[in-house]
Amino acid sequence: RREQRCGPMAWTGLLVLELGLYAGSFCCGIITAASVAIVQGNFGGRCILYGHVNYSANLIGVQSAASPSLCYFVSAISVIVAVVCFSLSLYWLYAFCIDGDTTRERIWMNVIIALSGAFLFFLLVTGCVLKIGRDSLCSSVTSVVPNVTSCENAQNKSWASPIKGGRFYNSLLKAETAVWVNFFFWLIVGVLVVFQRHRGSAAKAGPNGGLFGESGGTAEETEPFVNRPARP
Repeated sequence: RREQRCGPMAWTGLLVLELGLYAGSFCCGIITAASVAIVQGNFGGRCILYGHVNYSANLIGVQSAASPSLCYFVSAISVIVAVVCFSLSLYWLYAFCIDGDTTRERIWMNVIIALSGAFLFFLLVTGCVLKIGRDSLCSSVTSVVPNVTSCENAQNKSWASPIKGGRFYNSLLKAETAVWVNFFFWLIVGVLVVFQRHRGSAAKAGPNGGLFGESGGTAEETEPFVNRPARP
C-alpha cells in the first residue's frame, strides 16, 4: 500500500545532500585504503604503524613493526565503506533518474541508521589506530635519529634499502585525515536519515491524529452519520 511508505520525498535538497555525502565518503575510503597500501608497499609489506626504527651508518631502518593484519584491517574498513557508499549512490540515482521514485520504506531508513552507527564505530577505531600508531612511530623516529625533530623531517633522510620512506608521514597523515572526514560525513548521514524518518512519522500521523493522516473512520462508516435520510 502507498500509505505504508514514508511518502514521496519532498526534501529533494536533503536527498541531493545525502548523495553528496555518499560520494565524499566513497572518495575518503579510497584515499585511506590507497595511502595505507602505498606506505605498506614502500616498507616491504610491513605495517609501519606502532613501529620502531633504528639508525646505523646514516641510514634509518625498521627495527619492529605492527602485524600486517592491522593495516589490512584499516584498508578493509575503508574499502567496505566505499563500496556501500557507491552502491547506495547508484541505487538512488537509478530510482530518481530512471524510475522517478524517491519514496523510501521506513525499514530501509532503519537499515541506513544501523549502517551509520556501525560505520561510525569502525571509523572511530580506524582513526584512533592511525593516530596512535603514527604518533608511536614518530616518537621512535625523533628519539633515535639525530637532528630530526619531527616525522616530516625524517622523510628527507636516507632509509635502508629496500625501504622507501620518502613520503611515509604525508601518506599516513592523509589516510588519517580522510578517516576523520569520513566519520564526519557518516555522522551527518545518520542525522539526516533520523530527521527524515521523524518527518515521515509526523506526516503519517496527520493533522487529525489518525494514522497516515486519515480520519478515525472510513467513508462507509461515516456515511450514515453524514448523509442521513430525510424525514417524511
